Amino acid sequence: MMAGPAFSAGLEIEVAGEGANGTIKIDLLEDVAPKHVAQITTLAADGQYNGVVFHRVIDGFMAQTGDVQFGADATDMRQAGMGGSDLPDLPAEFSDLAFERGVVGMARSQSPNSANSQFFIMFAPGYFLNGQYTVVGQVTEGMDVVDAIKRGHPRSGAIKGMPDVMKTVTVTE
Repeated sequence: MMAGPAFSAGLEIEVAGEGANGTIKIDLLEDVAPKHVAQITTLAADGQYNGVVFHRVIDGFMAQTGDVQFGADATDMRQAGMGGSDLPDLPAEFSDLAFERGVVGMARSQSPNSANSQFFIMFAPGYFLNGQYTVVGQVTEGMDVVDAIKRGHPRSGAIKGMPDVMKTVTVTE
């Protein structure tokens, strides 16, 4: 019998806003997506995720965040989701892990090798994403907080008013 993915690092995300308030704990899958995990933990350790909004939230699908370039200013959401970080985009690290509820995946543009800083957390299974997006982690605590994140437009996920925000993101062992 094969062992499951090894967990070496994680994230602890303090969320605040009109919808969600609380802590989300994520185990990162370093053996599945080492380059992506290294990038996320670097950005988190540098404090670049602190204050970044959940800019795209689709009920029954996922909540997306992590735009460190344009996502830290909740007063102007027009560009949120269009940016990345100062670090280079990453080559895809696709795996056979399924996009189940609570799975964390890397957002990207049309190019499979364009993931940078943005990630999303699944509200429900999204098997159509399998093998198309890099799986980087799994929520281990706080799915009730994830479930409370303020929803956006049913199709685009765009948030009206003030979005929920990652107040602090800490790297854990």
